[in-house]
Amino acid sequence: MNFTNAKDVISYLYSLPKLHPKGDLSYVKRALDVLDNPQNKVKTIHVTGTNGKGSTSYYISNLLRKAGQKTGLFVSPYVFEFNERIQLNGKNISNSDLVKVANQVEKAITKIKRNDPDFSLVTFEYETVMAFTFFAEQKCDYAVIEVGIGGEHDKTNVITPEVSVITTVGLDHEKIIGPTIQDIAHEKSGIIKSHRPVVGGNIPKTVLPIIEKKAAQEHAPFYLLGRNFIVSDDKRVVYKVKNKTLSFISHPKVESYDIAVAVQVFSLLHLPLSNALIEQAVNQTKIPGRYQLLKENPMIILDGAHNIQAVKNLLEFVHKQKKIRDGQVRVLITMMKDKDLEQVFSLFDKADRLLLTTISYPRVAKKADFPVAVQKKYPYEANWEKAFDELKDASEDNDILLVTGSFYLVSEILNMGEANASSGY
Repeated sequence: MNFTNAKDVISYLYSLPKLHPKGDLSYVKRALDVLDNPQNKVKTIHVTGTNGKGSTSYYISNLLRKAGQKTGLFVSPYVFEFNERIQLNGKNISNSDLVKVANQVEKAITKIKRNDPDFSLVTFEYETVMAFTFFAEQKCDYAVIEVGIGGEHDKTNVITPEVSVITTVGLDHEKIIGPTIQDIAHEKSGIIKSHRPVVGGNIPKTVLPIIEKKAAQEHAPFYLLGRNFIVSDDKRVVYKVKNKTLSFISHPKVESYDIAVAVQVFSLLHLPLSNALIEQAVNQTKIPGRYQLLKENPMIILDGAHNIQAVKNLLEFVHKQKKIRDGQVRVLITMMKDKDLEQVFSLFDKADRLLLTTISYPRVAKKADFPVAVQKKYPYEANWEKAFDELKDASEDNDILLVTGSFYLVSEILNMGEANASSGY
């Protein structure tokens, strides 16, 4: 197969299977080997975590760029367009480069198939191989690699990074990497490599020993938020380590954790950058679909929170804003039907006004997929655009309209052209 345009590449990627019968790394390693192992030609930072890994990846990437490093970034999901998945120096991969690397991957697969006709890559493997190929060709100084799911068995776990990062550990994807939080911690600790430092964020005490044990086994220096470096988030986000203090513009509490982790990671790379430029790099970072402020009055917030921990953190911030503004909280929400729906919906206050919706995506919940109690409690509008307009029209200037539950829903709202979205508080 020879691709001629980006649209065909993306359509093909989504037509591929999502999983192999066995979940090891043999397929992705085989393809990378034929391509002369591009993942080994670039220094990498490997980022996992139940929540915060995307934000942390963006912060690290911006810090590296500010330090003059040619920087690749591999993240998921995308919000505006597929090309966001693979970035170079803050810019999405071009359509022509997307086609070029896809054709290189196709050649590698064709070569393998000569001896193994049944060989194939699943969607995320294909994307991962494309990203590593692109970063190596562009001769990146560093590439920040966000895992897809988990850690040890994630398709990105074919690198020996300069630093490994575990932002936090919570319940999500339990059927794949669970079922317990301990199982998830074991899986995420799988990105820790021998004699390579690891930075931990807001990790629950119940699973911290699992991470610490893995780090000790690998002789990997472990830097933990709250122990080796601290952050406070009163009127500004303040990062402190030994005799060094940095101050950043105000962010939601969980974002302050991500900032602190990113700054700690960057400090371990020993790249020359003044405190003022570190602060500037963080303050200038825009993260699509994460605590994204669309409008001030009413306050319209977009966030792709889709698991218990993320929604709990988001609502803590939203309800804090509600007290300040003395307004009503309205929520437009849909979720993947395989998520912990009952637990997520139990997190909302009685006074919050929710409107359920759906979008055109195979795994997204339709009305019948929501728990019966949720269906009875909250109205449902299948047309997400109509639902959003309805809530927006009902909102007063001091109210808060939250769109959440899925990055795909957030993407739809952003792509409908509702103002030039800005991020930051």
